[in-house]
Amino acid sequence: MESKVLHEITPLNEHDFMYVADRHKKEFTYPIHHHDMMELNFVENAKGCRRVVGDSSETIGNYDLVLITSPDLEHAWEQGGCTSDDIHEVTIQFYICFEDEHTFFRTNPYRSIYEMMLRAKRGLAFPMQAIMTVYHRIVNLSKVSEGFLSAQELFFILYELSKFPEARELSSSAFSKVEVASDSRRILKVKNFIESHYMDELRLPQLSNMVGMTPSAFSRFFKLHTGKTLNEYIVDIRLGHAARNLIDTSDSVAEICYCCGFNTLSNFNRLFKKRKDCSPTEFREKYCKTKVIV
Repeated sequence: MESKVLHEITPLNEHDFMYVADRHKKEFTYPIHHHDMMELNFVENAKGCRRVVGDSSETIGNYDLVLITSPDLEHAWEQGGCTSDDIHEVTIQFYICFEDEHTFFRTNPYRSIYEMMLRAKRGLAFPMQAIMTVYHRIVNLSKVSEGFLSAQELFFILYELSKFPEARELSSSAFSKVEVASDSRRILKVKNFIESHYMDELRLPQLSNMVGMTPSAFSRFFKLHTGKTLNEYIVDIRLGHAARNLIDTSDSVAEICYCCGFNTLSNFNRLFKKRKDCSPTEFREKYCKTKVIV
């Protein structure tokens, strides 16, 4: 059987709301995986550890806090250059049906949590100020024995974290299969076109003409709304699809390169290495070293 990413079976049953694992350990050994439950993962005293979320791979400092709300988003904390012999990790797994049309999360008191949960489908890394705001509640959560009170503690933690819009989305939308969004109808139209035609040649005049703007005006407009140049955005979308194909198919690197819209293999390898900090082959090897469990 072809190697795939491990699917974790969580300890939650159909009547459980959340599970908290608070542990001290000397190393990270759990492989890249995904699971049906949402997860808030806190790591302390693990400087040098490598955090992988989707197609994002980063080396963390002494504190790390990430929220993941997509059941399909692969993730892992790997040993990397961590030399600590007392790593503290608190993993909170839970389930909230926040996207239902009639959920209370759509109401005003919970709006900030709802918007944060949507962003966290790509994985959301929180800044140090946010981590310190909820630190004591997270490290004491496993000591709360009453189920109702522990659930309320989790909601309080999520609410406090939702006050930090500067939290960073980690995985690309293409890799994590998250629907693109924008506060501008013109930008959304172009984003959707790019998502459907990333494998084709895409030119600035073609895209700017779609929304009735001159190329120079559209370039400024696009950068203002996305924080990226049009070319940077297109490259990120193509790399996201390429990364997904690397773990979901057995196609060669060259085949993936050309089917994702890159003109040369050397350019693809260079851009992949620059954005992902590893080669396409190394990326595939990281993800395809475990078997699926069901």
